[in-house]
Amino acid sequence: MADPATYRPAPGSVPDEPGVYRFRDVSGRVIYVGKAKSLRSRLNSYFSDVAMLHARTRQMVLSAVAVDWTVVATEVEALQLEYNWIKEFDPRFNVRYRDDKSYPSLAVTLYEEYPQLRVMRGPKRKGVRYFGPYSHAWAIRETLDLLLRVFPARTCSAGVFKRAGQVGRPCLLGYIDKCSAPCVGRVSAAEHRRIVEEFCDFMAGSTSPYLKRLRRQMEEASQATEYERAARLRDDIRALERALEKQAVVLGDGTDADIIGVAEDALEAAVQVFHVRGGRVRGQRGMVVDKVEDLSRGEVVERFLEQFYGVQSETVPARPHERHERHERTGRLRHYADSGEAVPRELLLSALPPAGSPVHEWLERLRGGRVDLRVPRRGDKRALLDTVERNATQAFTQHKLRRASDLTARSTALSEIQEALGLAEAPLRIECFDVSNLQGDNVVASMVVFEDGLARRSEYRRFEIRGVGGQDDVASLREAVARRFRRYLDERVRTGDLAPDGDGAITTIAVKFAYPPNLVVVDGGAPQVAAAQQALEALGIDDVAVCGLAKRMEEVWLPTSTDPVVLSRTSEALYLLQRVRDEAHRFAITYHRQKRSRTMVASVLDEVPGLGETRRRALLRHFGSLKRLRAASPQEIASVPGVGPRTAEAVVAALREQVPRPALNVTTGEVLEDAGERP
Repeated sequence: MADPATYRPAPGSVPDEPGVYRFRDVSGRVIYVGKAKSLRSRLNSYFSDVAMLHARTRQMVLSAVAVDWTVVATEVEALQLEYNWIKEFDPRFNVRYRDDKSYPSLAVTLYEEYPQLRVMRGPKRKGVRYFGPYSHAWAIRETLDLLLRVFPARTCSAGVFKRAGQVGRPCLLGYIDKCSAPCVGRVSAAEHRRIVEEFCDFMAGSTSPYLKRLRRQMEEASQATEYERAARLRDDIRALERALEKQAVVLGDGTDADIIGVAEDALEAAVQVFHVRGGRVRGQRGMVVDKVEDLSRGEVVERFLEQFYGVQSETVPARPHERHERHERTGRLRHYADSGEAVPRELLLSALPPAGSPVHEWLERLRGGRVDLRVPRRGDKRALLDTVERNATQAFTQHKLRRASDLTARSTALSEIQEALGLAEAPLRIECFDVSNLQGDNVVASMVVFEDGLARRSEYRRFEIRGVGGQDDVASLREAVARRFRRYLDERVRTGDLAPDGDGAITTIAVKFAYPPNLVVVDGGAPQVAAAQQALEALGIDDVAVCGLAKRMEEVWLPTSTDPVVLSRTSEALYLLQRVRDEAHRFAITYHRQKRSRTMVASVLDEVPGLGETRRRALLRHFGSLKRLRAASPQEIASVPGVGPRTAEAVVAALREQVPRPALNVTTGEVLEDAGERP
């Protein structure tokens, strides 16, 4: 790797102006593109102290051998140039968004003389207008089949269209009036384009004008005793209404908006987008990104907006002029610019881009009008954003499960861990420890087990820490590791592995800790690793490796090294270690909350007259939580052995006096949980 000092720009040579810069590797390839309000300030940050850089940024500057830059007039121009260069060079250290699955869209090929309606997947094309994406292709075809009664546009391929023109006979859709048959001259190119434009307007949300017009024509036909035409118009109206019913109304004010939700961890993020037009969800799209930079949630949103709408703006065909339409419900005028229809008037986000970001101005330029970026706090829009975020979380979970279930990826992860930590063999069994407490109260520890890269939940263990006073996570961790391996040694003796007489007799005693791990992982840095190593050395165990994974920089610490091991942020090894650490954290938090809930029950019941320690424990075992005990009737409480009717009434009275104000969902008003049960 190169020393950044060898290619650092000379002092004073970098301008203090907005611009875009590129780092290149030894072969001349662009490996990173970035923008800056001040090129001088930003580039100096890369060369000030390499040791203080984020791990991925450090890897980038060490991989590069040169840097160059281009000065522009404004930050918005820098944003546009950065997007163009990322698209051109595809740098490996830049954030890359990719679809989490292939979503089909309803596409209209407006660039053709006779535009075609079709299902399309893959990258967007210029001159094609897209609606969706949809979850399934059959949903598009079902909707399209209903709408072709009213908008009989061409859906056939170029070959079918050409053959029909040669033989002078349309296809079946032309005979059943689901195509206007421009191939045989039933309508001109201009008439067919008008049908297609009306279809696009209807799909974009302008539904009421067409329904009103069809109803008026139906009434006129009925009054003129043209009953067959009136019946056909009636069927057309029903077809449009059925197509609209398939798209649920989620915002009653007819809002045009994109709702963007994010779920993330330190290495990856999942983004879900709901496209709402006219108050209805018209499409949904999901993407997954490798976070090859240290990004906050606002920065993840910013980069997504740049890449997503940068692509979208290229796919919308230019119109000969701007136009305005009156919204069907609110009556407000809606503005459509030449290339801005891909960007809606409103973007509801999980987090706002960082202060001073030029992305807002850039989006308004793309749209040709005002764009509101905001995080809704209450009401229907907040509820819809919550739904989108839940979808993002579920998609992220599924993505991680798919990756975890990949045998090749798991094998690669174990091999990379073996190489990075200098182990004699791959760590087929990994145990991870974590500690959880609340200001020194209810201190607990967890142990989770991964075998061959997969969680083995039946082997999970949890520890109640009693011998440590106050909030001392290091001492608590030392105790948990010592207890686990003390049990390991005890059970080896009991099963005959270390029998004092050496006869090696195997017994039928049930064992829980007799199988040692290849690697112990602790949640933390050097102090936690040292504590775990001390616990093992005190027991005379020297064949189990120890490492720690620190959250802030995702660095791996070893007991024998003063410097951490930095793994690539896209490596399978770091992904597996992070998943093990996060699982231990989740398991510890769950146990801590259970203990805290039980402590609350005991504290409330302390004041009940005639209720001693034995009966309090019996109630705690029977109901398990304060929430369940509060919900119980006096008869249910009296059914607990040792608790009579009078004591049950006293318990109910005590709980009613101490009922806290419930937590409410600010959107729905629904009671979420007792305040005493909140995590």
